[in-house]
Amino acid sequence: QVQLVESGGGWVQAGGSLRLSCAASGSIFRVNAMGWYRQAPGKQRELVAVITRSGGTNYADSVKGRFTISRDNANNTVYLQMNSLKPEDTADYYCNVDSSSGTRYWGKGTLVTVSS
Repeated sequence: QVQLVESGGGWVQAGGSLRLSCAASGSIFRVNAMGWYRQAPGKQRELVAVITRSGGTNYADSVKGRFTISRDNANNTVYLQMNSLKPEDTADYYCNVDSSSGTRYWGKGTLVTVSS
């Protein structure tokens, strides 16, 4: 059984910052890529950022220059530092990890609300 536990969501005013964390635990031998997705009300889930095991990153155009993804391989943890937040960043944020077996695991989500 693999669990992903997200934390760090909350309410913030536009221009503010939040840092999300996601820790993977359980029977997972090796974690490859880790990422963050988000889903706003009435919209499809979209990729926010992804990081490979070696540290390569990719970001959605809408967050480039404002968000930074990082990871701690020793603790199977991924972070998302979000700066200069905008009301349109309001969404449920989900982390995911890809294991070496090819299985993708998802967290339950953490809500980020940005007020104008």
